[in-house]
Amino acid sequence: MNQSQPSLSRSPARSKRVVFLRSFWISLLIGVALIGSFNIAHSTEAPTPLPTARFEFGLIGDLPYSAEEEVKFSHLMSAMNQADLAFVIHDGDIKSGAALCSDAQFEQRKALFQTSAHPFVLVPGDNEWTDCHRESNGSYDPIERLAKLRSLFFSNNESLGQQTLRLTRQSDQPQYRQFRENIRWWQNNVLFVGMNVTGSNNNFGRTPEADAEYRERNTADLAWMQDSFALANQQQAAAVVLIIHGNPQFDLAADAPERLAFNDFIAALEAETLSFSPQPVVLVHGDSHYFRIDKPLMNSSSDRRIENFTRVETFGSPDVHWVRAIVDLSDTDLFQFEQEILDENQVNG
Repeated sequence: MNQSQPSLSRSPARSKRVVFLRSFWISLLIGVALIGSFNIAHSTEAPTPLPTARFEFGLIGDLPYSAEEEVKFSHLMSAMNQADLAFVIHDGDIKSGAALCSDAQFEQRKALFQTSAHPFVLVPGDNEWTDCHRESNGSYDPIERLAKLRSLFFSNNESLGQQTLRLTRQSDQPQYRQFRENIRWWQNNVLFVGMNVTGSNNNFGRTPEADAEYRERNTADLAWMQDSFALANQQQAAAVVLIIHGNPQFDLAADAPERLAFNDFIAALEAETLSFSPQPVVLVHGDSHYFRIDKPLMNSSSDRRIENFTRVETFGSPDVHWVRAIVDLSDTDLFQFEQEILDENQVNG
């Protein structure tokens, strides 16, 4: 910010000292700014060029919820393993909302995910931590269960799967040390960003302890989104793909109880998407078990839809299917999304 300075008369010697001091402080401030820029978490992150501008990845979520769906999930993994995918993304809810949140349950789900031939990337859903206080879930402490998820699924900087993907975690930043589940990675010139934004109103509104957890995590999530878009702009990314679990309830009024805990997220998403325009932004989520591809994000100033934003909601229980995402950097549309309905998993098949 420029500030006007008063004009003062000085002797030649004093003027030289003033010029020297000004130069010194300007140099010092520039040096501090440069040091700060090197301390930004994404300073060493850059896209990794691939031999081709085209790649595909798989999207699933809210699976499996039952023993029957575990069998169907094996069919799902077999189909995706045979596909030529760069990776698979699971956008949360790895069990039903009525199943135990036990260590054994988590270990069993991890073993299922490790059958993926491709790198397997997971973001948390509400069923595996925020809802674990329910008696049917075992009356666990949700914050303790989140800590368990972090130690089991997010313990290092690699994805799950038989092949792994190198991930950057927000926990690499000292002020966000605990948020290991917030991740990002590059595929060619597209930046993928995962955040812990869950269903069940994002863990807000149940208890004072839950509200405190929400506020801390919400601060971290917003910082991670802003930092990631800064990286995308810095590296001139072709697109950004965000992955969360919770349905942000775009179609509800801002004061609706079910949307209160998502208002900050939506406001930040709007600002960052507009700043990144015209490059595309894709939001992938689950939670409401309703496969759809639409454009629900509105510009709060013009009350018009934001054209460079697309929402993709994945299939969810009881529909054990997947979405094939195709990225072609040579195509003006960039993204294509195709439903992959498995014959052996069809209810009416």
